[in-house]
Amino acid sequence: MSLLPELRYPTVAELVSSARDLAGQRPELCVLRRVGASRAGRPLHLLSLGRARRAVLVVAGAHANEPAGGGTLLVLARRILEEPELRDGISWHFLLCADPDGASLHRTPTPRSLYEYHLGFFRPAGPEQPEWAPSLLPADRLPPETRALTGVIDELRPYLQVSLHGTDLGGSWVQLTKDVPGLAEPFAKSAAELHIPVETSASDAAGWPASGPGVHVMPAAETGPAYPSLPDDARHSTWYHAHRYGGLTAVIEVPMWAGGLVDDPAPHPAPAAALRQLARRLLRDAGAVLRVVEDVRPRPEVAVGPLVRAALWGLELVPGLAGDIAHNPPADDTRAYVGSVDAFVRRVPLRAAAMLHRALRDTDEHAAARLERLVAAWSDAFAARFHARWVPVEHQVEHQARTVVATALHARERAG
Repeated sequence: MSLLPELRYPTVAELVSSARDLAGQRPELCVLRRVGASRAGRPLHLLSLGRARRAVLVVAGAHANEPAGGGTLLVLARRILEEPELRDGISWHFLLCADPDGASLHRTPTPRSLYEYHLGFFRPAGPEQPEWAPSLLPADRLPPETRALTGVIDELRPYLQVSLHGTDLGGSWVQLTKDVPGLAEPFAKSAAELHIPVETSASDAAGWPASGPGVHVMPAAETGPAYPSLPDDARHSTWYHAHRYGGLTAVIEVPMWAGGLVDDPAPHPAPAAALRQLARRLLRDAGAVLRVVEDVRPRPEVAVGPLVRAALWGLELVPGLAGDIAHNPPADDTRAYVGSVDAFVRRVPLRAAAMLHRALRDTDEHAAARLERLVAAWSDAFAARFHARWVPVEHQVEHQARTVVATALHARERAG
């Protein structure tokens, strides 16, 4: 088993340095090049291993608050160099960080608790996220990070794109834009060996068919979304750009903290009533954050930077999301699904409070203190409710790396 040399998440600078070292050590196989720049001018780097026409593209750092993917890239790159059979007819390409600006704002590289994690939390508003921007913005307003990513896809025409994601608390699951037969078995085996729960009914994939526990396949276009009020649509994201060339995308999620309640496939005794209660709590908690916002909103010294934009964008989604959860038939009647929605509705106001706390702590001590109390109480309640257990970083990245390799090999068989 390949492990990270240090049990922490690498920074973007460390990723680039490690990739440069690999390219220097194996120049006959490795090339590191710049493929674009962020809105703030930070470079976007692609590390390529091998020159085979059949390509796999692996993307890390699409969400700043999901840091395991960078470590996974390093583990994968070293493993592919050490095991020639993984390069047999395949070239591997690694986008080191899709959103370096976001990575510069999320500042908890190895948190010791959910509270500490949220004190440094950042996740951009949807239109500023590289993968999701195409589903929310017209083509002429796409951020440069998105254009760089789609440009790489156009160049490589990968038969498989893998996007490395993560969750703060819960389990591991995979989302596929097309089915990859045979993936469920190695995915489940890896999760079991590394003591990572499989999130069998993830709210992110609500209503999607499953090819195995925790392996969800995007439904047909005529299938309506479980949460119609949410503005983003996976079918218009960069995940689908590979379909232009006959490829597919796998999104591999891994938790920082393992949580109970998300891997129980047993029927919930009253799922609709439970979801209505969760919707009420979502509205209540978001209201607590909005009361702080209303107290400080008129003040000119409160700059509307990326932290505030992201927090307000999330809060604006709450009424519609609560209505979807309360009034639409449950997408799934299992305990696992209700548990996943429980975690989902805790995150939205908690993340908004966390980002607003960071934005206000230098200009409004009173408001920041109110928000910090919410962050502390909600983080502790989240951890207690789900019996949070830290997943060692080396287990997070090992599970992702194994799943990437398994997906690449099974998808190659599918592609012929």
